[in-house]
Amino acid sequence: MFSLVWIKGLSQRRIARLAGMVFCIGLAVTLLLSLGMFFTSSKARMTKAAIAGVPVDWQVQLSPGSDLNRSLQTIRHTTGVRAVQPVGFADVTYFQSSNGGTIQTTGSGKALGIPRTYTSTFPDEMRFLVGSKRGILLAQQTAANLQAQVGTIITIGRSGLPPVKLPVRGIISLPAADSLFQTVGAIPGAGIKAPPDNVVLMPLDTWHNLYDPVAKSQPTAVYTQVHVRLSRDLPRDPGAAFTQLENRARNLEARLAGTALVGNNIAAQLDAARADAIYAQLLFLFLGLPGVILAALLASVVGASGGDRRRREQALLRIRGASPVLILRLAFAETLLVGIFGTGLGVSGAAFAGKLSFGTYAFGATAFQAYTWVAVSVLLGISLALATIMLPAWRDARGLTVRAAQAVIGKPSRPLWSRIYLDIVFLAGSGLIFWQAMRNAYQVVLVPEGVPTISINYITLLAPLMLWIGSALFTWRISNFALTHERRGLSRIIRPISRELSGVVAASMSRQEKLLSRGLVIMALTASFAISIAIFNMTYMNQARVDAQLTNGSDVAIATSASSGLPKALPASAKEISGVVAVEPMQHRFGYVGNDLQDLYGINPKTIANAAPISDAFFQGGSAKQVLDKLTSRPDAILVSEETVKDFQLQPGDTIRIRLQSARDRAYHVVPFHYVGIAREFPTAPRDSFLIANTSYISRMTGSSAFETLLVKTSGSPPVVASRIRKLLGPASGAVVQDIDTQLKVTLSGLTALDLSGLTRLELVFAVILAIAASGLVLILGFAERRRTFAIAWALGARARQLSSFVWGEALFVTIGGVGLGTLAGWVLSLVIVKILTGVFDPPPEHLFIPWPYLALVLGTVAIAVIGAAVITIQAARKPALEVIRDL
Repeated sequence: MFSLVWIKGLSQRRIARLAGMVFCIGLAVTLLLSLGMFFTSSKARMTKAAIAGVPVDWQVQLSPGSDLNRSLQTIRHTTGVRAVQPVGFADVTYFQSSNGGTIQTTGSGKALGIPRTYTSTFPDEMRFLVGSKRGILLAQQTAANLQAQVGTIITIGRSGLPPVKLPVRGIISLPAADSLFQTVGAIPGAGIKAPPDNVVLMPLDTWHNLYDPVAKSQPTAVYTQVHVRLSRDLPRDPGAAFTQLENRARNLEARLAGTALVGNNIAAQLDAARADAIYAQLLFLFLGLPGVILAALLASVVGASGGDRRRREQALLRIRGASPVLILRLAFAETLLVGIFGTGLGVSGAAFAGKLSFGTYAFGATAFQAYTWVAVSVLLGISLALATIMLPAWRDARGLTVRAAQAVIGKPSRPLWSRIYLDIVFLAGSGLIFWQAMRNAYQVVLVPEGVPTISINYITLLAPLMLWIGSALFTWRISNFALTHERRGLSRIIRPISRELSGVVAASMSRQEKLLSRGLVIMALTASFAISIAIFNMTYMNQARVDAQLTNGSDVAIATSASSGLPKALPASAKEISGVVAVEPMQHRFGYVGNDLQDLYGINPKTIANAAPISDAFFQGGSAKQVLDKLTSRPDAILVSEETVKDFQLQPGDTIRIRLQSARDRAYHVVPFHYVGIAREFPTAPRDSFLIANTSYISRMTGSSAFETLLVKTSGSPPVVASRIRKLLGPASGAVVQDIDTQLKVTLSGLTALDLSGLTRLELVFAVILAIAASGLVLILGFAERRRTFAIAWALGARARQLSSFVWGEALFVTIGGVGLGTLAGWVLSLVIVKILTGVFDPPPEHLFIPWPYLALVLGTVAIAVIGAAVITIQAARKPALEVIRDL
């Protein structure tokens, strides 16, 4: 009963302190739980993106001699299977065609037999370019090698049997050729090999007629797969979905009794998404955890601000006969009140923030994760209440007498961390770890052979953590030094505000060293948090767009696989479209370096940057301008990818002989090039092997000036411009028009590329709230602790201007010092984070991107909060002294 009376009294007389505690605890809980919702939405997005990009979920390869019909029945009755299609694979010894009196012959390849309903079941496995969708279909590269078109008669060789002649009915491309021709059952990584250059597809019954005889004589040259489409009703967590699909695949292999192996394409994609989840955890550590810690520190500051008053209240209760047990019971009631209301506020705020930022109320990707996040967040809220209210009360109740509770004796000793220079140790350790990581070229995302994987050295993650802690302690050291040893300099700084009282104000501030240092450190941590997340998020989103531009080539890109290229009048026509700033034609051919077929891009080095993003990070051995100048310096110059240089042991100045297809006779001829530099990346180019040369030289040596790609830079909406270009080309052109906005969505759904837009909004809003709380709330609480001093000064005749000199001097010190030191720490911290996560960016950023409008908003809110806190304090100091002292 007495506890309820105590709570009622607190709510009437100490409502501001209670509200501040509830707000800060709620802020910490909201931020932590919102980060759990970020995980939820990110994992759901990863799962959805991973399974959406799989053209064939399972490729079940049957052993020679297996009963196809029985295997089909078993597969159809497997949990989650929605559709099955048998596909025949056979070796082709050679391809040959005759065109214009010349004979073209290629190397070996594959012949596939597909059912009539295959393309409707797996629409993403192939793309139809020209001709019919049925009959004998030739892969685009094979058609180019054979100079074949619709109606051409081709000859395909069969192992141990006579060749056959077939008429080409259509030409297609195979976007997922890597997975289609994978080695099913190989050890992960060992089955990675290039797909065949030459492929022909035919109806399944035609395939059986041609290759069933081959299977009898040479069974290793022919095999059958069953392609499977699965239900998309999977767990939202990629790890749980991966485990479920792996178990289903193993169950199917067991029921097929060893007569088949499952190529689990969808599980492989989900396995990569599981690695993305690790990256999401890194973002939590780097971006979210400091905010949670900062909110917790604010809660502790608010709790500590009432420490002296709470001790005086305890002393008064003990004078009136209260036992330590009763005092602890009252403190526990206050703790329970603050903890419950703060946690409830935090959970409600997280649900609201999650819906606005991530579009979900779910606290976890699974029920267990949701319960875990809620439990951890509730535990955090209650623990903060216990640590800031109950623990000090228990400590005081055990160790203080009534007289000791009212005494202030001597100057406090320096804390242990200051005496052993722990801040310097942390900063030096952070710098050493960071230097070691950069020297060893550490990357959290590795791309061996074009397959991104996650590689985490958790020691490296200590660099930003130690920097954050070390900078906070070092800020405290600087503040302490300024207040205790630089009183004269401090007096000069605040003279414009305090005037003739500057010396007195500086002396007063020196006596409040602990209080002011605490406020300055909180302000610095808040500024550091706001600046570091703002810079990282801005850099991340900027590089995501650069990555999308690199993949797409420009704001809008038009590409064709037709041998005649795009219409010659298209650049001039596209330039007349509203919203188009610049257009740049680019050749995209194929050439043989040795026996390796590579992409060859013909560009005009002087004008390519008008429409395409060109960065220094794209090139090795100089800036973009320097390398492109080398390309311009001689007609036969060529830039080569890093992989090609490594594979063929090239040296600068070497002559590279590349076989290019001539437009005159459609045959491949050797064309010499002069190797002048290395290109790491290039717009529209693949990750691994590619070549860049002068379009004028390629046109002259091949007899064709046709261009296969047109890059378009826009000033308006890329999707709108893309739509206008599609209308200009017409539906029969066969050209593909892609805009940057669409590509950006694809990029943000790919491996190691999370959509941070929701997290960005959440973090930036919280940074503003924390900035207001840290500046306004901390100052108000600091002034509130000295209401007695102000009241006595007012009673002794101090004027309002004189009292305001103390208030404005302290506000200036805390704000300018905290924002200045926090800005420096935040910039360094963001630099360290970006460098450690440099492998996430493709290409790496050339510099940090600073969101000036947002930082101006934060600075403005801090200024308003500081001014508001000072005004409130000055107004409160004008209350009648007797009333204030009696209340204290």
